[in-house]
Amino acid sequence: MGQPPGDFRQEGLRPRTGEVVSGELLLTVGTPDGSEARPCPDEWCPEPRRTGGHRPASASALGPSPAVGPLALGSAATDLPLLDREADTAQLLGLLAEGRSIRLVGQAGSGRSALLAAVADAAGGLAPDGVVRLSGHRRTAQDLLQDLFAATHRAPGFRPDPHQLPELLAGVGAVVVIDDVEPSGQELEDLLATAPECAFLISVAPGSPLLPLGSRLEDHPVAGLSRPACLALTARLAGRQLDDAERAWAVDLWFESEGLPLRFVQAAALLRQRDVSVDALVAAQEDRHSVFGMVKEIEEPDDPAVLEGQLRRSVPLPSVAESAAPAVRLAEGLSESAKAVLRLALALGGECPTAPHLPALIDVGLGESALHELTDCGLAVSIGGHHRLTAGVTELLTPHWEPGEIAYGAAQHFSWWVGHSSVSTEQIAAEAEVVLGALLADRAAGRPEAVLQLARAAAPALALSLRWGAWERALQLGLEAARSTGSAVDEAWFHHELGVLGLCVRTTERATAELEAAVALRAALGEPRGSAAARRMLNLLRADTKQLTAGDPEPSAAGRRPVMRAIAQVPWRFRTTPGTGGGTSRTVLAAAAAVLALGVLGTAVGLSLAGPESSGPGQTQPGGSLDDGSLSGDLNLGTRSPSPSASDSASADESASDSPSTSASSSRTSKKPTATKSSSGSPSDTPSQPPTKPSQAPSSTKPAPPTSSSPAPSPSTTAPTDPPTSPSP
Repeated sequence: MGQPPGDFRQEGLRPRTGEVVSGELLLTVGTPDGSEARPCPDEWCPEPRRTGGHRPASASALGPSPAVGPLALGSAATDLPLLDREADTAQLLGLLAEGRSIRLVGQAGSGRSALLAAVADAAGGLAPDGVVRLSGHRRTAQDLLQDLFAATHRAPGFRPDPHQLPELLAGVGAVVVIDDVEPSGQELEDLLATAPECAFLISVAPGSPLLPLGSRLEDHPVAGLSRPACLALTARLAGRQLDDAERAWAVDLWFESEGLPLRFVQAAALLRQRDVSVDALVAAQEDRHSVFGMVKEIEEPDDPAVLEGQLRRSVPLPSVAESAAPAVRLAEGLSESAKAVLRLALALGGECPTAPHLPALIDVGLGESALHELTDCGLAVSIGGHHRLTAGVTELLTPHWEPGEIAYGAAQHFSWWVGHSSVSTEQIAAEAEVVLGALLADRAAGRPEAVLQLARAAAPALALSLRWGAWERALQLGLEAARSTGSAVDEAWFHHELGVLGLCVRTTERATAELEAAVALRAALGEPRGSAAARRMLNLLRADTKQLTAGDPEPSAAGRRPVMRAIAQVPWRFRTTPGTGGGTSRTVLAAAAAVLALGVLGTAVGLSLAGPESSGPGQTQPGGSLDDGSLSGDLNLGTRSPSPSASDSASADESASDSPSTSASSSRTSKKPTATKSSSGSPSDTPSQPPTKPSQAPSSTKPAPPTSSSPAPSPSTTAPTDPPTSPSP
């Protein structure tokens, strides 16, 4: 990511402007009066196209399909292969191959992210759409669905609304790997139900709520490593074999930490720091003996390795308490540039800016090496090129490392950066957490003016980058800062933006409250243009709400699908390989069994409707007309009358002389659709015909399909509530 040219001290702050499509709305962002949505013209509506996920059979020799997604997961420390995880990897691959979704649970530092990356690397050929790797860090459920849509469809600048997502993601069959998922409970279940053909592998933070009853997910615990694996990991990361004292120290640490891999990554960093101290002692000893040719005062071994071992034993190993919480000792052994980056990350809430921002923020030119140093020590983790502090480091270092004023000026820097024309929306989306960290740092330091400046500049940029979870958080922080500074103009602007956001994501009540507050504030301030813009958004919201109430389904109901049905269907398709036909035969057998069951059910329903009083074909029941001949023709039941038309004519004459109550009963039954299909596949009951047209009775061989020349219904017959469907010829 390159740093844009120019000096932000000389260049005025310019808000980013642009347009995106949200569902059926065209959203214009960055106007002086605030964002504005309007119905998107048909010629501007995007047509999302699926990315090429299906591979030909000849491509299988090239290995698994490459993973796709806006943010790839990181791997283990220093890219070493995983140790002692072969059984977990094989088990997870088997569950994903069956279409099942798994949630990894474990303590902080148990290696959940490394296990996710290893499974994602090996799962490329399990699903037709490959593997989609996402990051759930500080992302809402809607942000994750947007990331999944962007990874599997080609539609730049388009964010589907909750009505469209279930239809667009219904046919996606991929293994979705998400690290550090924050949504839980029903919100997480709805996320999985929106993509029913995908198999999910996610990891959650320690202490996450238990899965609800009937959840599609199943928990897979991630335990610590075995003792040999922990010793091998420590030796690999230390770069040498461990001596007896270090092995005993590592074993004690294994008992205390229950084999958490992160603790041994940090233990190896402590050993490397100890090696630096030993090397300094060896160099000092050699210098003392070589200066001016001085004679040795004490007899020392001639072997340098023996001398190094003696000096190593003089440097004590960390205690068990220091090894259990090594963040403070590791931070003290960092280089000056790494310490500056660490202080900045602590001030930003644990988020590390990318290397191009570090020269402008803390005057560190070698930002990449400083970030790598933090990662090698186990103080930071790298995920998709973005760094953040590992779990627990912020809480351990904050009492000892006061960030001070190191984040002062970050708001001004990012206010200029997000509005620069050379910065893409993808770059802004990647730095969204850092921008939010700068807002929170200025709020904690009591600088509401800086918060207000950055929130006004960053909100349009985050909206255009489709990181709407971060957009909402920036608007909330900006509204709080506007209230604390007493700026009613900015307060009205933030209310307007929150209302437009609620309009786009279909949160009707909240959007109405925000827009009404914006209208009131702008009217009191004497801003006719701003007040008119807020009223337009309020009228559009009310019209959209009225349309939803008239007949459109609710977003949550559209996104839900039967969980058990999805579980039952996905494994067949996931296990089917081209050319085997295994899934097809099972599907055919299941379909045949379903048809047979429906046929038997239809027979039972037909006999129960006929009742014991129907002694002949064509006999009409009081509730309506039942063509017994058509039923027996489909199911081979009984015989047909040789002249059904005559019997129909007689029954028609009788119906003409019936009492008014009988006519009313016939009128009620005539409201049923005339050309619908029953569950057994035969035409359903048809209403009795007018007595003046006896020739319209069904023939003795097969019911005649309705044609344009069919007689019109009587005036007493009302239109059916559901549109009739034509029977198949």
